[in-house]
Amino acid sequence: MPPTSLPARPLDAIDRDILRLLQTDGRASVRSVAERVHVSRANAYARINRLIDDGVIRGFSARVNHERAGHGASAYITLKIVQNSWRTVREQLGALPGATHIALVSGDFDVLLLVHTPDNRTLRELVLTRLQSIPEVLSTRTLLVFEETDLNAGPGF
Repeated sequence: MPPTSLPARPLDAIDRDILRLLQTDGRASVRSVAERVHVSRANAYARINRLIDDGVIRGFSARVNHERAGHGASAYITLKIVQNSWRTVREQLGALPGATHIALVSGDFDVLLLVHTPDNRTLRELVLTRLQSIPEVLSTRTLLVFEETDLNAGPGF
């Protein structure tokens, strides 16, 4: 990953098209990407590598249907934490089973955590036993997810 002190290089329309294609299908071949954005394979390959080297593309993964994968309960959990404890809390949250997204945010709470668990009993155990036993966690609020839609491309691409 590049040093964070380096300024980000601007993305052109072809870079944004490549990102949109790879977000839709991370398994697309370089040849397929090149054909769809109307550049040579060598150009597409170089651009994808640059996007990886610059840290724009952080990796490739599968989008999982959590319910079909045996995790039928999902929740966003908001946490208020002790000031200046973000790094410690982030490490502990990342080790929780089913944690899939952690964000430091502003507003009425400090951290937003997304978890997927097999059932509500496991979710309850995670919140009441695991989360609330972290000394830096001052309070939690659990928002159950009833339905999810996974969006392929982020805004701006």
